[in-house]
Amino acid sequence: MAERAVLLHGFIGDAEADLIAVLRDIVAEAPFRRMMTPGGHQMSVAMTNCGSVGWVTDHSGYRYSPNDPETGKPWPEMPPLIADIASRAARAAGFAGFSPEACLINRYVPGARMSLHQDKDEHSPAPVVSLSLGDSCVFRFGNTANRKRPWTDITLHSGDLFVFGGPARFAFHGVTKVHPGTAPAGCGLREGRINVTMRVTGLA
Repeated sequence: MAERAVLLHGFIGDAEADLIAVLRDIVAEAPFRRMMTPGGHQMSVAMTNCGSVGWVTDHSGYRYSPNDPETGKPWPEMPPLIADIASRAARAAGFAGFSPEACLINRYVPGARMSLHQDKDEHSPAPVVSLSLGDSCVFRFGNTANRKRPWTDITLHSGDLFVFGGPARFAFHGVTKVHPGTAPAGCGLREGRINVTMRVTGLA
């Protein structure tokens, strides 16, 4: 993989069920929704946020907002459990001092995918810390120039974290496939995949 892109396999340990529980509290306050892209396409992945700002998309473009556009209320606070895991994972990957402001929560049902894209709406050089829960997926991690090869396909399992920063910070990446029925027993998620992505935006 690219320099400063690190896979932390099984980093969550036995905290999966606790994470699912705090995520359910977030979703109860700010439900999942399938947002529209600026081009008018509805995303196959359902999303919500927690933290001081949340990522949104609509006909106006991609951006961070302190408020949920559906309710006008601030996004739910980021649970300490999520912030702590993100900080520890970043440190383990060689990025000390990571303190996330934003947490994007994506829900993948069978057939959902995320096309190759760059995370470039942040005004910070801090890494992206991405956590997988539930069903395994094929995560495609590419180059920083375009969506073409070279890329690496990685299978992410429940409890894995993927951290990328430094030269790899703006690599194109996406999810090409979710494997239904692969969530481990006891993880707290009956079906589908949840991706929790923690970021420093520089906007909060």
